[in-house]
Amino acid sequence: MPLRMLIAEDDPVSRQVLLHRLTPLGKVDLAMDGHQAVEAVFAALQSQEPYDLICLDIMMPNLDGRTALAAIRSLEERNSLPLGRGAKIIMTTALRDADTILGSFGQACDAYLAKPITKEGLYKQLQDLGLMTA
Repeated sequence: MPLRMLIAEDDPVSRQVLLHRLTPLGKVDLAMDGHQAVEAVFAALQSQEPYDLICLDIMMPNLDGRTALAAIRSLEERNSLPLGRGAKIIMTTALRDADTILGSFGQACDAYLAKPITKEGLYKQLQDLGLMTA
């Protein structure tokens, strides 16, 4: 079954790399910042077509990824998708410090990938999350 995915990434190169790697797996929507990501998740939940996967950059303009993550998890909860039943969210960033990584997991992300994101690393993470078979 094809996946329904959202890439929230303000950097055009990173966005295109993820788009190229995820398109073979299903339908991919794009958001350029955290506000657009939250709006896309809201619309997907309202249409009863929630995302299976969200790749969420931590450093974005207007609304950063960690704030967007909290808003997305809140939207899911209000739409009867308790933690663990909503989208798998992979935080993507060039930041590698422990505070950023642990803070993201503390806000209920499912995985963390440091840039540059390789095809092998992304696909292994998708396998680990149960979204893709080997």
